[in-house]
Amino acid sequence: MSLDATDSIDPALGSAADMQPGETRPALWWHAAWALAMALGAVIVALAAPWPDFRPGLALIVAAAPAVAALAAPKLNGGDLSLLVVWAIAAVLAASLAGGASGPLAIWCITPLAATLVLAPRRIAFGATLSLIALGLTALLEAAGVTRPLPAGALTISLALVAVATSTVALGAAAAIGRGARPAAGRAGNDALAELAAAQPHLVVILDDAGHIERSAGAMAPEAADRLRRHGLIGAADPAARNEVAAAIVAAQRQGRASLTVPLAGEEAMWLGLDLVRLDDHRLAGAIRDATADNDRAQALEAARADAEALNLGKSRFLANMSHELRTPLNAIMGFADIMRERIFGPLPGKYVEYADLIHDAGAHLLDLINDVLDMSKIEASKYELALEDFDAREPVSAALRLLRVQADDVGVQLRGVLPAEPLDVSADRRALKQIVINLVSNALKFTPRGGLVTVSLSAAEGAMELTVADTGVGIAADDLARLGRPYEQAGDSDQRKRGTGLGLSLVRAFAELHGGDMAIESRLGEGTAVSVRLPVLAPAQGEAPPEAGGEVIAFPQR
Repeated sequence: MSLDATDSIDPALGSAADMQPGETRPALWWHAAWALAMALGAVIVALAAPWPDFRPGLALIVAAAPAVAALAAPKLNGGDLSLLVVWAIAAVLAASLAGGASGPLAIWCITPLAATLVLAPRRIAFGATLSLIALGLTALLEAAGVTRPLPAGALTISLALVAVATSTVALGAAAAIGRGARPAAGRAGNDALAELAAAQPHLVVILDDAGHIERSAGAMAPEAADRLRRHGLIGAADPAARNEVAAAIVAAQRQGRASLTVPLAGEEAMWLGLDLVRLDDHRLAGAIRDATADNDRAQALEAARADAEALNLGKSRFLANMSHELRTPLNAIMGFADIMRERIFGPLPGKYVEYADLIHDAGAHLLDLINDVLDMSKIEASKYELALEDFDAREPVSAALRLLRVQADDVGVQLRGVLPAEPLDVSADRRALKQIVINLVSNALKFTPRGGLVTVSLSAAEGAMELTVADTGVGIAADDLARLGRPYEQAGDSDQRKRGTGLGLSLVRAFAELHGGDMAIESRLGEGTAVSVRLPVLAPAQGEAPPEAGGEVIAFPQR
């Protein structure tokens, strides 16, 4: 089998082109020397003792055959791995003709390794494997009785001396040729790596454990690179950041790697990015880059974030102030509407009574919206304070259900409350708990079609109060579900969105978190939605277990 330099072989063996075309001349000389050594060996052995038969001569001819083939076909000297197999076969045959593994020519089983050093110096493992295989086959043939030993005497001694001498010289020459072949490719690779290291924009360095640069390469800004080389990482850094650099060096030694961005000492306000890895107990490798632009972007982002937070805080404060200012005249409007509805100053024409009712209802709706905005503004501005008190949690829940009964009747939805039969004592903000129920039930009524059911359950579970509002409504899409709970986010169609501000669930979540609890939403389109709020606010009496759900059921049937 023959392979061209462009052919591919098994990845375990590598490329057939281990030697460049200009490197085949040493291999030719080596093969010529081996063939000549076999000829001289034949003369020496013939003069030393008579041959009992043809075997010594044939063994020398077989041993010379691979070298003659390489001289006859110079292309084989370019790294053809098939020639190495020929060397292994020749070694087995020559050793077997002279008595096998215990004969004088068994040492020639190393010739595949020697040939590998000449032809394919990067395939030493392959050559060594061929030599071991050759030796094994020789021993196997001897054990099977295929080989015959040579008669002891001058002939065996002379063959052994020739074999040892030729093998030693051949192996040494092959090693020298192999070392000479590798640097050519190595020098080209090293030159390419050096050129690449010198051209890349960072400073690649080798450091001692004190941060001083032992070796460096790169096209970093000359002034900064020179300062780093003269003063080391710690000395070149801004004085305020030198402790951080020292800590990064220690971290890289202990943990294997470290990264840091620090300012460089000087008036140019230059920042450096450091990436360090440990080489050994006393040295580090690192890449140092100009991170000034990165730092400027980071500072710009930080400034933008601060501005956005300031604007958001200003918006929250503005809404809080506006909501407060709006509530004062709105309360007056609702108060005057109540006076007109009660006819305190005398009767009104029928149409005016209707208008007074509409003014009162619209004012109540607007007041609810303003209260929601005001509460969310206070929460976002971190100014909302809970008014904690001890009470029976059933009271605000029942009060909220009574308030929402009319709304449920208007939309044709049955409203049911499942409350504990025994008091459920909590320490919480009464108004916030009532607002949680109102917001959740209002949302459920908005998304539940006529004839549906909304159930409000209150219980104590695992040391916390749990409030669940479940409906048999249209459900919430997955995309909307991911957004709900954030301020001013709404779900549903345009008609449903018109009836709110998108603050209901966000207020519920905020009130829950202010109490140290959380809110969870489960929903499937077409099957309904369940929102659960868990608050760690139980205040059980000493020695008594908190009450469980399953007691009183409060139902508000449709009228």
